[in-house]
Amino acid sequence: MLDRKRPTFGWFDVVWLLFLLGLAFLPPIDEIHKQLTLLAIGVLQIFEGRLVAWQPNRGRVYSVILKILLATLLIDHTSGNINGVYYPTIESSYYPVYYLPIVTAAIYFGPLGSLFWTAMSSLAYCYFLIPAIYIEDYELTREGATELAIRILFMFLAGVLVNRFAIENRRRTQQYQELSETLEETNRQLQRAEADARRSERLAALGQMSAGLAHEIRNPLGVIKGSAEMLGQKVKDSQPLVRELAGFIGTEVNRLNSLVARFLDFARPSHLDLRPARIPDIVDHAIESVHNQFPDANIKIERDYAENLPPVTVDAQLCEQVFINLVTNAYQAMDCQGGVLRVEIAPESSSGKAGVAVTLEDTGPGVPAELREQIFNPFFTSKKEGVGLGLSIVAKIVDDHRGWIKLEGRDSKGARFRVFLPESPNA
Repeated sequence: MLDRKRPTFGWFDVVWLLFLLGLAFLPPIDEIHKQLTLLAIGVLQIFEGRLVAWQPNRGRVYSVILKILLATLLIDHTSGNINGVYYPTIESSYYPVYYLPIVTAAIYFGPLGSLFWTAMSSLAYCYFLIPAIYIEDYELTREGATELAIRILFMFLAGVLVNRFAIENRRRTQQYQELSETLEETNRQLQRAEADARRSERLAALGQMSAGLAHEIRNPLGVIKGSAEMLGQKVKDSQPLVRELAGFIGTEVNRLNSLVARFLDFARPSHLDLRPARIPDIVDHAIESVHNQFPDANIKIERDYAENLPPVTVDAQLCEQVFINLVTNAYQAMDCQGGVLRVEIAPESSSGKAGVAVTLEDTGPGVPAELREQIFNPFFTSKKEGVGLGLSIVAKIVDDHRGWIKLEGRDSKGARFRVFLPESPNA
């Protein structure tokens, strides 16, 4: 259940009640209907904000209508006696009470709405001309008609001026809101840029370390592999156990060589072979390659490719590696037992650069919120047999193309990666 705030009284409400209290002590003081009407006006004015918040559209209309009715009642009970008989007339000194619905309408509605409700208030005020017709000693003189016209014109003038101020105030408020949203977006972009800069620094440092370490490891691995092969050939069938162990050594050396090659791929500066290419073709080829690796996978592929996609200047081979890694992660996350991989490709603009955005969304378990900021870091992995370089290499390739990759948070299960590649990496 939503917690409703209890009505509270501010200093302006206190001032408003003091003004109404002053009117209540002015003649006619003995008119109980006048006091009740003023009380109703005060209560309505205080709780008007709650009414509008409860019914944003109808509440404004109800507020204006109620104020017109209460203003009419107040005029009706403050007119006076003529020849000892009480008559409601248009000459009541309380006629400015009609400014309340006029100002309210000017604040809540546009120019046409403000003029409409001002006209309704004026007609309600002119209604008191009808009882005056039946008073024998009452005559609407030329001066009286002029006074009535002046009062009504001032009502319209007040409505127009307040409405103009309210429109300008709403326009300024909207400008401030747009400025606030722009500042928030700029702040988010700055935070992303700082995170990217920190990640690039980590990648550069770890890349240099990986390059040196990989070169130092590759040489002894070659000696170990060569020695294991010579040992296996020498013993041949005379010592099966020794030959089997030599085979294990060669297998593990090949695995270490593969790992060293990945280190070098991560550390080696990219030399992009940039050519115009169609991203859907690259993505489809990557999906086909992964599917061939997992022929028994029960994964359904849903494609949503926008038409008339602009050609993007990329290194097709490296970009295909990006999507192969992402699709492979999705297959592995769904255990290849069953799931849906949805791929969306659409034009997008980021930081003033036009390009293409690729979204890959799977139905796997997803990535925990506490790990989302770390998955692109080198050597971070949640897999038992992983080394944590797949997504780091993906991020490096995308960064080299002056694009970005994000893991978007989701309330439901599954991971949602978005990759943006600009039309020209040099832009």
